[in-house]
Amino acid sequence: MTGPRRSKRAIKSIESTNSTSEIKHSSQSQLALKIRSKSKSPLKIKPPISPERPIINNLELDYHNLRILDRDFCSIDALDLAPLLLGKFIRRDDVILQITEVGWLFLLFSYHAHQVEAYRPNDSACHGRFGATARTAAMFGPGGHAYVYLCYGIHMMLNVVADKEGVGAAVLIRSCAPVCGLTTIQQRRGQITNKPVLLTGPGKVGQALGLSTEWSSHPLYEPGGLELLDGPKPEKILIGPRVGIDYALPEHVNALWRFAIAGTPWISAPKNTLKSPCDELT
Repeated sequence: MTGPRRSKRAIKSIESTNSTSEIKHSSQSQLALKIRSKSKSPLKIKPPISPERPIINNLELDYHNLRILDRDFCSIDALDLAPLLLGKFIRRDDVILQITEVGWLFLLFSYHAHQVEAYRPNDSACHGRFGATARTAAMFGPGGHAYVYLCYGIHMMLNVVADKEGVGAAVLIRSCAPVCGLTTIQQRRGQITNKPVLLTGPGKVGQALGLSTEWSSHPLYEPGGLELLDGPKPEKILIGPRVGIDYALPEHVNALWRFAIAGTPWISAPKNTLKSPCDELT
């Protein structure tokens, strides 16, 4: 027994209804896909942190053939040496750092290289103000040697000895930027990052280089071990008072013996005390 026959008009109506249903279903599916794609933010793939990818913009330099600076480079007054160290490199094995901040250390205390601080004889903030001791003996050696001391029983502070033997002056390396050996730096620092927090501070620099007080008196001008390498002169620098020397005399506390490369984020705090030399003269 066969079922009821459908007219051609009825069959066409059913086919039209099915076709419209499929189109609506397809449109709804496409709309759902669009909504889902809009609701999810696009996947951002960060470039890998590579020890061979310099953080700073010195890509034209051949880091493996940098010239070691001779001892005469450092055999000058610490205050003259401090700004000259900005842009230079420090190398230990696979790790290369560029100095961004320094301070002048003259027979007094101070801790901080992209940034440095200078310290001179007769400086009430200088470690050497009391004369040579077992701790400060390296600081009274000839220029071009390392002076490494332990701060607060935790941090290893790297200084570049300046001037002639017996003077007792040095430049503290406050901050650096990583150039090569980033993986080693991160392991030593215990931080997997390529942001300035990695090296903006003298204790961080010492840790990144794996230093101990045994490196004191090491000649930075001899190949092997710890080396001071030539580098590009910065276009502009900043100057300001040193950090953490409230115990010193007012004229030494206020002396503008902290130096940093202008325009770099690789500088330690406080940054608001660093100014252009031109601003300080006005």
